[in-house]
Amino acid sequence: MDWGQIFTFTAESAFGTQAMYFAIAAIGLNIHFGYTGLLNFGHAGFMTCGAYGLAIPLAGGEIWGFEWGQQAMWKGVLIGLIAAGIFGLLLGIPTLRLRADYLAIVTIASAEILRIVVRATSLRGLTGGSNGINGFTTSFQNARPSFLDDGFLGYSSRQSWVLMLGWIFVLFAVGFTYLLIHSPWGRVVKAVREDEDAARALGKNAYSVKMQSLVLGGLFGAIGGMFFVLAQGSVQPTPQDFGTPKTFFIWVAVILGGTARLWGPVIGSIMFSGLLAFTDTSLREAVRADYIPDSILDGVQVGQMRFILLGLGLMLLMVFRPQGIFGDKRELALDAR
Repeated sequence: MDWGQIFTFTAESAFGTQAMYFAIAAIGLNIHFGYTGLLNFGHAGFMTCGAYGLAIPLAGGEIWGFEWGQQAMWKGVLIGLIAAGIFGLLLGIPTLRLRADYLAIVTIASAEILRIVVRATSLRGLTGGSNGINGFTTSFQNARPSFLDDGFLGYSSRQSWVLMLGWIFVLFAVGFTYLLIHSPWGRVVKAVREDEDAARALGKNAYSVKMQSLVLGGLFGAIGGMFFVLAQGSVQPTPQDFGTPKTFFIWVAVILGGTARLWGPVIGSIMFSGLLAFTDTSLREAVRADYIPDSILDGVQVGQMRFILLGLGLMLLMVFRPQGIFGDKRELALDAR
C-alpha cells in the first residue's frame, strides 16, 4: 500500500473545497441548532438559493428582463442572499411558533420542493432545468491573481483561487459568530434554546429571535452553496449536490466537531472530509494490494463501505460522546421543545 499517497490525498481533502464549503454551511447550521436549538433538516435549500442566485447572473440569465452587466458577480451574491432570506422567512413564519420538530419536517420537505422546482422544464431558460447551469465561472477565474497561476500546495490554480477566498471567509465567519454569540443578542439566543418560556417571561420575543437566527444561519448556508458551485464550476439540481444527503453530511460535520462550539463546525468539516478521503483511499489501496479479497470487498463497493464505516464511527461517537469531540454536554439541546 502506498501510504504516502494515502496521507497526501487525505490531507488535501481535509483542507480542500468540500471541507471549505462544508465549514461555511456548518457554521450557519451551528447557529440554528447549536446556539438556538432549531432543527433545520433542509439546509441544502439555503445552499440552493445561494448557488442559483449566483449562477444565473454569471451565466448571463435574465430575471424580469434585467441585464447584469459587468458587476454580475456581486449582484449574484446579493440575489442569492436575498433569496435565502426569503426562503428562511417562508419556512419560519408558519413553524417557529410550534415545536421544533415541525420546523424539521417543513425544512426537509421545502428543500426538496425547491430542488425539484429549479429543475422544472418551464424554468429551463432561467435555471437550466435538469441540465443545470454550466460554464459560468470564467469571469470569476479571470480575476484570479497571478501568483496562483501555478496552483498552491498540490491544488490546481482554479482550486487554489476558490480555496483562498473560501478559507478567508471561514475565518471571517468564525470571528463574526464569536462577536454575535458574545453579544446581548447571543445571550438571548442561548436563553431561548435553554428555556423558551423563561425567556418569554423575561420579556424577550422568542419568536423574533428564532426567526432572526433562522435567516442568519441560512445566509451562511447560501454562501456555502456559492462557494460550492464556484469550486465545481457548475450547478446541478441533483440529490447529491442539493438533496437531503448534503444536509445530513453538514449535520455530521457539526456533530463531529461539537455543537455550540465556535470552531466545532470548522474542525468537524475538516475531519469529515479527511476521514472520507482516508477510508476511500486506504480501502482502494488494500483491495488493489489484495489485502482485502474480492470476495469480501471490491473496488465498486468501496464507495459505499466508506459511508458504512463513517456511520459506525458516528454511532459510537453518539454513544460515548454525544456532544461531539470538542463539544460541551451542557450545550447540547437535543430535546425538541
